[in-house]
Amino acid sequence: MKKNVVKEWGTAIVSALIIAAVVRLFFFAPYEVLGTSMYPTLDGNELLIVNKFIYKVKNPAYGDIIVFHTNEKRDFVKRVIGLPNDRIEIHEGSVFRNGKQLKEEYISEKILGDLDETVVPAGKLFVLGDNRNNSKDSRIIGSVSMNEVVGRADVIVLPLSRIDLLAK
Repeated sequence: MKKNVVKEWGTAIVSALIIAAVVRLFFFAPYEVLGTSMYPTLDGNELLIVNKFIYKVKNPAYGDIIVFHTNEKRDFVKRVIGLPNDRIEIHEGSVFRNGKQLKEEYISEKILGDLDETVVPAGKLFVLGDNRNNSKDSRIIGSVSMNEVVGRADVIVLPLSRIDLLAK
């Protein structure tokens, strides 16, 4: 009788570990936010859950907060502003996409500096941090290849006082 209970518990634990590994590897992953480039949306001390599977079944959308790999051997968290073939420019403190000024309630100050019109290449995204005057983003690193995108940040899980859905 004891052998059956131990065997059942062992099978349950091994099964749970395998399921957790598959979910972590292919579907969701935790990511720690470092820095204030996404302030005020993210303070820089959050733990996010990133949906790694979403862009295998649908394309990124304007406003998505994504995590992506960089040449700096670290991951960045930024907001999608431009999709392939979009024309992006910044002047007079505002972002323009395809000639129309964006309404961006999530930023707290006007952007310093201008950006001449740039066309987002095929297979790439133009991303900006919400803290535009303190963000290393597509203005500096260029457009981000979809091959470098880890996934969409969907949920803030830590600190507990900041639990919130990012993908709305």
